[in-house]
Amino acid sequence: MTKGVTFYFVRHGETYLNRLGRFQGWADAPLTPEGLEIVHQSGRGLADVKFDAVYTSDLGRTIKTAQILLEENHHSQDLTITPMPEFREVFFGYYEGLEAQSIWRDMIAETNHELGLPRDAGIQVEATMNKMKASDPTGLAENYLEFWQRVETGLLELLNRHAGSDQIILVVCHGLTIQNLIHGLVADFELGEPLANASVTTVKYLHGQFQLIAYNQTEHFKDMVDVMELL
Repeated sequence: MTKGVTFYFVRHGETYLNRLGRFQGWADAPLTPEGLEIVHQSGRGLADVKFDAVYTSDLGRTIKTAQILLEENHHSQDLTITPMPEFREVFFGYYEGLEAQSIWRDMIAETNHELGLPRDAGIQVEATMNKMKASDPTGLAENYLEFWQRVETGLLELLNRHAGSDQIILVVCHGLTIQNLIHGLVADFELGEPLANASVTTVKYLHGQFQLIAYNQTEHFKDMVDVMELL
């Protein structure tokens, strides 16, 4: 029987830049108290999942999130966290730390106009990232190709290590990173609402194909009252 590998992609907990509605790519901020608690809740819901390896981006918010998930896990005694810069969030360059909603909305509208689409058309991921790169006066923001080549390098490294192992791999990273990964790997996947903090997206790689098992899952969250009731 052919063996595959299953990836649990978890978005980090809420940070202060998330709370303030700011662009947060390679910029970093601590988790809020609420962000810490929601990660604990996610971790309690995943407590019985036996992960074989744990990876994060090299940014503090994902490392802290992974540490909490492992604190809550019942099988984490021999696990260590491996940070990988390849799994960082999209780099927004000049726009890092700026108010996100209005700028991102205008970028999408301008992109749709240039593509001849209605102003309220769905997000054109590649074109919008390219628009941000072109609009960045510093030229530092990543376009889609720069982002994809970086993240694909990290994914290929994980596949080289774990494909065909039948293992379960935890990867804690970022909202747009996970969304764009799934968009690039899973046929017919269309981007929707942003991923919730500490949500789980599960993908299986088998026979050279990626299959989406769960997306933006939060139903597993358990608070301490839930845990005590199970004892």
